[in-house]
Amino acid sequence: MSIDADAFPTQWASPRGFRQAYIHERSKKSSPAPAVVCVHGWPETKRVFWKVIEPLADAGFDVIVPDLRGFGDSDVGPDGFHDVVSHAHDLYALVHDHLGYDNVVLVGGDLGGPVIQELALRHPDWVNRMVLFNSPLPYDKERMAGMNTRAPREAADYYYRQGNDADALASELRTDDERRRYIATFYSSRFWAHPGTFSADEVNFHTEPFSDATKLRASFGNYESVFHENKRVEKPLLRINTQTPTLILFGMSDHVLYPDFDRMAATVFTHHVGPFLLRDCGHFVPWEAPHQLVSGAVAMCSDLLAK
Repeated sequence: MSIDADAFPTQWASPRGFRQAYIHERSKKSSPAPAVVCVHGWPETKRVFWKVIEPLADAGFDVIVPDLRGFGDSDVGPDGFHDVVSHAHDLYALVHDHLGYDNVVLVGGDLGGPVIQELALRHPDWVNRMVLFNSPLPYDKERMAGMNTRAPREAADYYYRQGNDADALASELRTDDERRRYIATFYSSRFWAHPGTFSADEVNFHTEPFSDATKLRASFGNYESVFHENKRVEKPLLRINTQTPTLILFGMSDHVLYPDFDRMAATVFTHHVGPFLLRDCGHFVPWEAPHQLVSGAVAMCSDLLAK
């Protein structure tokens, strides 16, 4: 696949007072079509879904892939918030209010995982199904007893630094090249991905949007919101979900997430399919295992696509 930044036309809308970028690839089969909304994490942009946009549209979905506020081609949040709830409000306004979709299938991992979980809890009649991979989860001490629920401590330095020392970290990354080199470590030496997944050209493709100093600093806002209440527009609902049918995928080569993510997720979502373990795949599932993500989503939504 070509790693062309212009492979899909970008559109913009401003339903929440800032310009939000998104891809809107229409179904190749029918209209109207079921909508699938793909939500990226950190350090990602809409580009992480480049390999799955066309296959999902070929399967019969309308595919919507936004850049979250402060990421990629979207503006930073005008209110200064970049937390999970702000992202969730933005996406509901974009997809429901602006684009007019009355129900959706949500796909997400990393930061996108809590965002889609938040949307499903806030708008249970709007979110038809979810596909969740390599994501933070609500912690339930009783249900998760005996599971390995601790992310590797040696991999968490970035997490605490971005959450508690964001201004100093941002000031140290003085040039476009320094900012991109910092982000590049998450695709390479930090072993979030399966070893050897990302070529040098692919790392360049994914790091390029993070050369902007203002947006990189804004992207740390979600980490700050974990540690500081005043960085949240409101408290997220993150909790057990007893309603939304959820396909659980787990890229097992991930060296930053909970080792028992698959077992933990199975306790969070009452109506789950899987978990399915993805070999030779790490944190960046849409890029590392695009076929598995697409085929899983198509199988789970076969009734919606048949309509």
